Amino acid sequence: MIDLSSYRALGDKKNSDFFEEYLPKVYERRTTCGLDQLVGDMAAVLIQVEHGDAIAYLAELAVMGPYRLTDVRLTETHKVFLLTSQPEFPRLIVLEPLTASYEDDLTRWNNLYPLSARKPNARYIGEIYKTSSVADVRQALEPQNIRFLYDGDSLNSLYVREHLTFTFLSDFTYNRVGYVDVALDDLSELHLGERISLSSAEQATLDAAAALQAEHGIAGLVLGLDHMATRILAGEREDAILEYLTMVPYYFWGAYNIADMNSSTNVTRNPNVDDDKKSPARVFTANNTPSFVNSFDNLPMPTEDFVRNFGRRMHHMAVAVIDGHIAEEKNVDYVVRQLSEMGTPFLAHVVGECKDEPNLKQIFSKSSPYSGLITEYVERCHGYEGFFTKGNVAALTEAAGADERYEHGHVFD
Repeated sequence: MIDLSSYRALGDKKNSDFFEEYLPKVYERRTTCGLDQLVGDMAAVLIQVEHGDAIAYLAELAVMGPYRLTDVRLTETHKVFLLTSQPEFPRLIVLEPLTASYEDDLTRWNNLYPLSARKPNARYIGEIYKTSSVADVRQALEPQNIRFLYDGDSLNSLYVREHLTFTFLSDFTYNRVGYVDVALDDLSELHLGERISLSSAEQATLDAAAALQAEHGIAGLVLGLDHMATRILAGEREDAILEYLTMVPYYFWGAYNIADMNSSTNVTRNPNVDDDKKSPARVFTANNTPSFVNSFDNLPMPTEDFVRNFGRRMHHMAVAVIDGHIAEEKNVDYVVRQLSEMGTPFLAHVVGECKDEPNLKQIFSKSSPYSGLITEYVERCHGYEGFFTKGNVAALTEAAGADERYEHGHVFD
């Protein structure tokens, strides 16, 4: 347990007086309104893909990570796929609209931006947290101007259930936060609709993907989610962090300037778990200066460019690789080499060194053609506690920025 009243955030990113004033107030109000007692660990993450892309995406996940399909439901508007890794780690829920013409607020947001409009329904939606009472969470947070969806606010009925509720899209991250007060071992307690089975061809696709991963010897090396990173605008960094900490029992672990990329990396963590994979860290990345001011200095700004090209949204999900060696090769190097042989494209080489001292090695895949998300693989060596080194982050950010360009005159370059 961490004493939030005395904890001092790590890092060299200077926060404003506004942030330093309201951060302890947010912690204190969470205690007084009962949120810290009501809300527990992360239960699941929610991702939507385009109509027709779900099976291909599930096969991609089966090759690249630990998630396997355990349940499928049919609602009025979507197929809902539940995936599980280890029992104590968050589930992954994938939504696929039943028609190519499906449209809701996510579709409309995606259509505002040149690169997200290519897949207007493909989007990371948000995290779902365990709670003892969905109704009590709403009662605690609505007086704090946290808005929840009600019947009729969305075509997707998943967002408003007796035992599952979601906030509106955040104005700062365009992500939602959900709360669930039943177990997600399957989807029966959510009463979403009838359970359906995959066709024999669909099941064969997923089985072949899982078998391929096993054949290449990486099935036991890729573990649960380590963290998820949202990219936001420079001026909204502090607001986004404080808003998120209002809604979940996390704490501001620290923030670091990544000078080479003119950005900062800001980490929030769950203080109540002994393993971050049980309730992964939420990272917020933002430019240090907005684009119109940066034009005076012409510094790199891949983070702000990403937001201008794709909108505020989740950028990548990181998967932990168990620390160790295969022969003389570090596990993450082995995993990446095997995935590359299977056809997974990566943005650059593995960065970081793991020798005799604690450190970490990391790499970004190219973004998924189905979800739009990058997968990061991270191996913490000798018990390394942090989430990055400045050199690693600079290299990864530069590689991603080169792959996320939108050529249109001198706009969004």
